[in-house]
Amino acid sequence: MFLPVTGDAVTAFHAEGTRAYFVDGSLLPPPNGTALWLALADNHRNNMQLWAEEDLARRTHVRDAEIAANKRAIDRFNQARNDAVERMDEVLETLMSAPAAAQARLNSETPGSIIDRLSIASLKIFHMGAQVERGDVDDAHRAACADKLARLRLQRSDLSGCLDALLAECRQGRARFRTYRQFKMYNDPRLNMALVREAQQAPAAG
Repeated sequence: MFLPVTGDAVTAFHAEGTRAYFVDGSLLPPPNGTALWLALADNHRNNMQLWAEEDLARRTHVRDAEIAANKRAIDRFNQARNDAVERMDEVLETLMSAPAAAQARLNSETPGSIIDRLSIASLKIFHMGAQVERGDVDDAHRAACADKLARLRLQRSDLSGCLDALLAECRQGRARFRTYRQFKMYNDPRLNMALVREAQQAPAAG
């Protein structure tokens, strides 16, 4: 049976979770404990933490060591975010109620990657909305941000519809997708040549 995940349900969870995290400092639990929703919640949590670290990494009046710590945290959260996308896609592949025919359309974007984009859209909408409400800026700033907010909401609505359409086609066997791996080479000490050279040049212990 195909577990219920819809664009509206995902969007609502992202919006509520974003507010809980940035206003109350809490994490919203997923609506159920299925593997799909656990991965979806993990993806959103890492995106929220990634957003906070990205802001901190842009500071200019702190010690370099603090920015370096932010950059390393960004790498960790980004890797965990992508891992969660792959877990969502793995689960969704097993939940399709109809096998995709060999001639079914291959979608270049996976459902997990659309959900990830919806997560990021919710963060942009929340923070752009806060700009519209600021009292320490002029009307021109608020008006410009209101225009951007409207475009972001349209983008989220379109993405939500695209997710529903792709999942429906996959259930009917008319579309398919593959779970790709991101292969984040910069995080792998075996593949990042700067880290390889650093390890080779490090003095032997003892």
